[in-house]
Amino acid sequence: MTDTVAANEGHLPFAITLDVGSSLANETGSWRSERPIYEDLLPPCNAQCPAGENIQQWLYYAEEGNYEAAWREIMVNNPLPATMGRVCYHTCETACNRAQVDEAVGINAIERFLGDKAITEGWKVKKTAEPSGKKVLVVGSGPSGLSAAYHLSLLGHEVTVRDLGEKPGGMMRYGIPSYRLPRGVLDAEIRRIAEMGVVFEQNTRVDDVEVAMKEFDAVFTAVGAQIGKNVNVPAGAASKIMDAVDMLRGVEEGDEDIQPLLGRRVVVYGGGNTAVDAARTAKRLGATESVILYRRTRDRMPAHDSEVQEAEEEGIKMRWLSTVNHVDGGVITIEKMELDENGFPQPTGEFEELAADSLVMALGQESDLSLLEGVEGVEIENGVVKVSSQMMTGREGVFAGGDMVPAEKNVTVAIGHGKKAARYIDAWLRGATYVPPEIAQIATLDRMNTWYYSDAPKQVRERLEGVRRASNFDEVVRGLDEESALFEARRCMSCGNCFGCDNCFGVCPDNAVIKIKPGEYKFNYDYCKGCGVCAEECPCGAITMIPEEI
Repeated sequence: MTDTVAANEGHLPFAITLDVGSSLANETGSWRSERPIYEDLLPPCNAQCPAGENIQQWLYYAEEGNYEAAWREIMVNNPLPATMGRVCYHTCETACNRAQVDEAVGINAIERFLGDKAITEGWKVKKTAEPSGKKVLVVGSGPSGLSAAYHLSLLGHEVTVRDLGEKPGGMMRYGIPSYRLPRGVLDAEIRRIAEMGVVFEQNTRVDDVEVAMKEFDAVFTAVGAQIGKNVNVPAGAASKIMDAVDMLRGVEEGDEDIQPLLGRRVVVYGGGNTAVDAARTAKRLGATESVILYRRTRDRMPAHDSEVQEAEEEGIKMRWLSTVNHVDGGVITIEKMELDENGFPQPTGEFEELAADSLVMALGQESDLSLLEGVEGVEIENGVVKVSSQMMTGREGVFAGGDMVPAEKNVTVAIGHGKKAARYIDAWLRGATYVPPEIAQIATLDRMNTWYYSDAPKQVRERLEGVRRASNFDEVVRGLDEESALFEARRCMSCGNCFGCDNCFGVCPDNAVIKIKPGEYKFNYDYCKGCGVCAEECPCGAITMIPEEI
């Protein structure tokens, strides 16, 4: 009897055929207590990716030098690889098993290389689905909306994106500064989606989804969190206080009043990535002093470590355990804080004054949910919309994702939401229910033989020097060249999935492993005595010894 083990959805470079034999106990005798099987496991990088990318698969193509195939594999799940290669905080690398050996594979850098190459080469996405005849409205052109529109279009639906901004991109355009995400890169990836037939209607506000549902068969709302949280700070009449989101949007829109309004001494109140972006932007606009005030310590700062490090390199000063007590003219009164036993900041009653021309508030963002207010069945709690397991609101046919639903707020999560929503919407439009595939067991390092992997230092992306970059909006982090990207891709250990190394074929003392073709094997259990050498010598841990059937 021959069984073919199907790869978990997008996790295996090769198909592996297992010849399990017949009447195993009779043919092998009682002396075999266990036997080997090939097993397809879930790489930890894949499991960690909020966008659901099949990272191991596209790395396999990349290390073969088949860059277009690698890019197309990314595009199965993520339509913005060049963008993500710049703004994603790559938690996949934190999960990477190689990090326990030497250094994690530079997944994010390779993704950027592939995304940039696709733009340079002009690679396009091929649509193969037949038109469904269904029309879907996507409200919001941020990462979640763009992802949903892309995937819905691939599934054959007619998609319209309506957005209040002058240009599409949402907070990727109006919240992330161009020194982190060049606008030419963002525009190129959005243009590719438009060329698929997605219609973008900018400067268009959607006030009522009930009205939209009369025109469309389904609506996906992804308006993002573009409103700064309103926190009242006691201030005198002459004080200059502005919101970080408004500031960053004003810079993108070319508001000439931003620079003189900020002045030379700028204080940013907050500890997230938006606060860091605001402080770094102020420096680029000519501020001689740009200071971040945060109520807690650095280790509790929600901003990403790399962003904080880059800010410090650019001369941004950090004031930990500090809160704003009062603002009056050119002086900010700061109260010192201390952390209690639970890590929460508590006032100390100690104050000091800090000279500042302006105060920028960066204490979080909220979503404008007015388009859903009053809609029967829709529940809004704590500023977010409740959705079902299918990402549908309480209103039939109206779905929601991204920052406006309970979830971590970042670009990668939003892109994953858009993809999932598209699958749920597609199934609903066809009168079905989308059921995600079962998740396989995660491949852990203890199953692998790491001595097969030689020392190979992680390739480092160059950065502009702090002093040089602080005076302009040039991109800070540079990409890998082809040689470095290829080297980096080849550092992948293919955790948990066969990559055709021939080790099992070569080490079996009984010739029980039959090589069908490169990367495809089967066990002949008539010869296998269950010694386990194949499993011990499998570099990627794709062979498991299981108890013998009796």
